[in-house]
Amino acid sequence: MGDRVRIVHLYPKELNLYGDSGNLLCLKRRLDLRSIKYEIREIGIGDSIPDFDIMLIGGGQDREMRLILKDLRKKSEMLSYAIHMNKVIFAVCGGYQLLGEYYETADKSIMKMTGALPFYTKSGKSRMIGNTVFETPFGKITGFENHSGRTFLGASLTPLGTVVSGFGNNGIDKTEGVLFSNTFGTYAHGPVLPKNPRLADELIKRAISCDELMPLDDETENRCHDSLIRKFS
Repeated sequence: MGDRVRIVHLYPKELNLYGDSGNLLCLKRRLDLRSIKYEIREIGIGDSIPDFDIMLIGGGQDREMRLILKDLRKKSEMLSYAIHMNKVIFAVCGGYQLLGEYYETADKSIMKMTGALPFYTKSGKSRMIGNTVFETPFGKITGFENHSGRTFLGASLTPLGTVVSGFGNNGIDKTEGVLFSNTFGTYAHGPVLPKNPRLADELIKRAISCDELMPLDDETENRCHDSLIRKFS
């Protein structure tokens, strides 16, 4: 990082399901409160991915995924490089799925993804919908999930968390999301970062390589978080 945190928002027009752009607003607010400078670049179809400190990728349905698929393949090498260079990436739902090897649709066609991480997703017959809570190294996280895709992690990968309530990756093995180096993948919409300030700060800490941030008055945020955990656990 130079004199400011460089934030990249990938496919902001196509991948913004269930208010996932609110994750960007949350990071901006928490950086502003700490007087940490930042710059934001929106990277769409046809744009090259610049160097960055944090990348945000939101969710989208099959239609949106098909819109970006051709362009995504051109960006696959850079995304894989960024992941393995320990860049901070936060990907939600469809954005999470695109970091894997492939997505098998309901009609059994294969949508090739980036192949950056060894996992795959298959469309299920029913949607997995509802509020979710999962246990992570950063405490309990709450969000809202709505997906038909069932994601299965390779043996070398670690899930972001363990499902307390809800479905998670596939509704079978109690895993939720993925955590690989500084790459976070999750099915939690909401947006999820405003509901979970500790997770938001974890992204910032990793981006600026520091162990502690200036404390913020998160009383309201924590009360909201705790009430949701109690309600949906």
